[in-house]
Amino acid sequence: MDKKATKILMSTFWGGGGWKSPHAPFSGDDFEYAKSKGVMFDPLTISHDEIVERLHHMHQNPALKERVITAFLHSLSTKKVYLRSALSSWALTRNMPLHTYGERPALHANTSACGDCNFLRLQSDKQYVDADLNVLNFERIKWSGVRHGWLLYCLMDLELLLQDYNDNSSNSTESNHISPYEVTEEDRTILAKMLEASQTGDPTDSARSLEKKWKDCVPSSKQERDSLLEIWAAAGILVPGDTPRKRKGGSGDFIFVATWQGDDGYHAENVLDYFGPYLPQSNL
Repeated sequence: MDKKATKILMSTFWGGGGWKSPHAPFSGDDFEYAKSKGVMFDPLTISHDEIVERLHHMHQNPALKERVITAFLHSLSTKKVYLRSALSSWALTRNMPLHTYGERPALHANTSACGDCNFLRLQSDKQYVDADLNVLNFERIKWSGVRHGWLLYCLMDLELLLQDYNDNSSNSTESNHISPYEVTEEDRTILAKMLEASQTGDPTDSARSLEKKWKDCVPSSKQERDSLLEIWAAAGILVPGDTPRKRKGGSGDFIFVATWQGDDGYHAENVLDYFGPYLPQSNL
């Protein structure tokens, strides 16, 4: 990822006092430079149905899953946090049927009036007019995303991951089956520690408790760990169980992982599906 372009994007939305409130559409030499490097974008007008078609097309590539998994693992030691949320974007859309917005209306719309998106916990609109991808990519690069359940974010996230993969494949060719996202022993160790910390067995432990435990497992900020929790929950790794919840309503800091508690642990089948080849035998 181009460092100058990234700096332009970051300074557009973040300063010494935190969030800025820039007004789109963006223009100027800096914006044009960042846009030329695939880091900033013109306003996007696109329909729900077009997004679904593009996601469906991406999921036809059997190599997508492994690229998403290795990117996530590679990010743990390198702190390339922008590589992480593709795991949840992939998981949330992997079983999404090719459908139109009004094909199956949601009976009880929680996240979308589209029944298919609503069932998959995806927030979607029928039409997006002049949507700003820049703030979404800013959040992706700074914290590994915030709006993980947005259909538009999932599309942007996966397309940018594939672009990053292609850009970094010049030093590692497909013919040699070498991924540009090297998974090191340190990555494997971090993963094992995160999984072990998730198996607390204590129903009084909340997602916030686990965030604090992960502080000693993975080099990260609190906001990055919050995002990791959401990514793992959206991907079906941290799944709230059927036992009575110790915290009514869950945590307001989270969405997907809000009602998870320590005795839920992690979903062993999904962990094996995602990370099996990268885990020590004791974690299988």
